Amino acid sequence: MALKSTATATASSSSSSLCSVPTLFFAFTLLCTLSLSLFFLFNPLSSPSFSSSIYQNALHSPQNSIQVFVVDLPRSLNYGLLDKYWASGPDSRLGSDADREIPKTQLPKSLEFPPYPENPLIKQYSAEYWILGDLMTPQAQRTGSFAQRVFSAAEADVVFVPFFATLSAELQLAKAKGAFRKKAGNEDYERQRQVVDFVKNTEAWKRSGGRDHVFVLTDPVAMWHVRAEIAPAVLLVVDFGGWYRLESKSSNGNSSDVMQHTQVSLLKDVIVPYTHLLPRLQLTENKKRQTLLYFKGAKHRHRGGLVREKLWDLLVNEPDVIMEEGFPNATGREQSIKGMRTSKFCLHPAGDTPTSCRLFDAIQSLCIPVIVSDNIELPFEGIVDYSEFSVFVAVDDALKPNWLVRHLRTFHKEQRDRFRRKMAQFQPLFEYDNGHPGGIGPIPPDGAVNHVWKKVYQKLPMIKEAIIRERRKPPGVSVPRRCHCT
Repeated sequence: MALKSTATATASSSSSSLCSVPTLFFAFTLLCTLSLSLFFLFNPLSSPSFSSSIYQNALHSPQNSIQVFVVDLPRSLNYGLLDKYWASGPDSRLGSDADREIPKTQLPKSLEFPPYPENPLIKQYSAEYWILGDLMTPQAQRTGSFAQRVFSAAEADVVFVPFFATLSAELQLAKAKGAFRKKAGNEDYERQRQVVDFVKNTEAWKRSGGRDHVFVLTDPVAMWHVRAEIAPAVLLVVDFGGWYRLESKSSNGNSSDVMQHTQVSLLKDVIVPYTHLLPRLQLTENKKRQTLLYFKGAKHRHRGGLVREKLWDLLVNEPDVIMEEGFPNATGREQSIKGMRTSKFCLHPAGDTPTSCRLFDAIQSLCIPVIVSDNIELPFEGIVDYSEFSVFVAVDDALKPNWLVRHLRTFHKEQRDRFRRKMAQFQPLFEYDNGHPGGIGPIPPDGAVNHVWKKVYQKLPMIKEAIIRERRKPPGVSVPRRCHCT
């Protein structure tokens, strides 16, 4: 079943004013002339001779919304995957069916919009579910949404591809992890192939080369086999871990930033939050915190996460520091809630990738994040100044014996309280859940979904420019993508 909605279009209005005083009129005219000159100088898309409707939309689109067209993918590639999940057996990676907190008997049959799994291995990546849920909500209920759904690709600023790429990958990993990196016998690969073949055959993709298409790839291994094919698109990712690969031979054995992949970039892509797994603690509920520093997670990680094991060995016997091994599943969740809510600081070292949902659990718990991850990228920067409520520590400093604990003790109570007050202001920005069954319903205007679309909106001028540049290239000429930026 294809995706459908009953959204309606909105109208915009404009007004003008006149000044009859000669001197003011002259100044006003001069200012307008200068403004228009600068506009045309720095915005080639505004040239009167440029008539393509897909680009003109960017000029006339309301400033308080982004126009989004949703690709008509089969239901089997989004909500149908949830049907598949709830009909499957327990996730062997969790070791117990107790973590499947919604028994199958409680789920209505043939549910159009099933719930997203509470399985912590999957829930942390649920942005794909909430973003699509907002777009599937009838337009009359979407008064607080920054994204406005349109039903013609020619009218859209961006084209959203509603594939639950993370859920697809996780279903395969839970079923047969050994087949994941292979193509034969890999159901996730078959779905990836189906999505890409479908989308690349549309007029919208052919017109833009995919540069105005949006994919949600929150799991670091989502759409693993087709990444090169969707590289021109806008990718919503939690960080760049899994995309950049360090090559020790070419970096003299150290972990320098030698990048083999150039499919991702801060220039075109958007960093989005993980879904937090722990409930929000209100500032008024905050109590005295006895522990200095808390960490719960796996000790052994790969790649950049090797720093975690070294930190563990340095800190595990420090007084006033708690280092626990585990994951916030049915049992570990309560331990994590208690640990984060009773600690002044929460350690956030790099793991297999530079970040994790642990950071957003700390924010929701009002536990000041201590970020030891030199290559981390964070969501909504420019809107959020993380230095106002987080402590950033260089890996080299953190690995000096006794250095980290001494440094954290220099933050006095007034500073810590100020950090927590600022953290409480930003808690809503990292909230995806809109509180409606199936994710279908009005979203909070200050929540994560709206801020994701606002960040995509900021990319529109670059998207339009990239499409224009591609169009003027002679046939057969290939210009390599250069995505490196700092």
